[in-house]
Amino acid sequence: MTLTSLQKEFLLHFGEMGSRWGINRTVGQIYALLFLSEAPLNAETITEALGISRSNTSMGLKELQSWNLVLLRHQQGDRRDYFTTPDDLWEIVRTLVAERRKREIDPTLTKLRELEMMGKTGDPYAEARIAELREMIEMMTQFHDEMNRLETERLVQLMTMGRTLGGLLDKAPRLNPFRKAK
Repeated sequence: MTLTSLQKEFLLHFGEMGSRWGINRTVGQIYALLFLSEAPLNAETITEALGISRSNTSMGLKELQSWNLVLLRHQQGDRRDYFTTPDDLWEIVRTLVAERRKREIDPTLTKLRELEMMGKTGDPYAEARIAELREMIEMMTQFHDEMNRLETERLVQLMTMGRTLGGLLDKAPRLNPFRKAK
């Protein structure tokens, strides 16, 4: 498989960004390659295209599968596994958000609730900050749940209306309970 200069640049960037997103460079590049590929790819093709070891490819694909970011496909008459990404970009984003929530937000929320259940500890400031953080995270996760229930078309409409809604809140401060008085 020969990569175009555009593909190479995209793969390099995704690899660099991988570490910032909590995945290693190779996993990011594998995902980028699958994302840009019109047809599903098998592990041998991925290994060859990226110039990485077969074991790196295998481990990277397993990690991407654990994140539900790649789809397994089979081809008639071929025993090898082929991998691809969903065609729907919104499905990819929803999966990423759900997985990040499951791995990062939910455990934090659980810990905050456990800390609050300890009762009075003699540190009212820390207790208040923990309660405030828990409330904010719960609000964000409830918002996520509501947005996740929307059909993609409705979600896109809502997102494009965001600037208008923000302007409306600026003009009507009484509607925004979180706005601080100047």
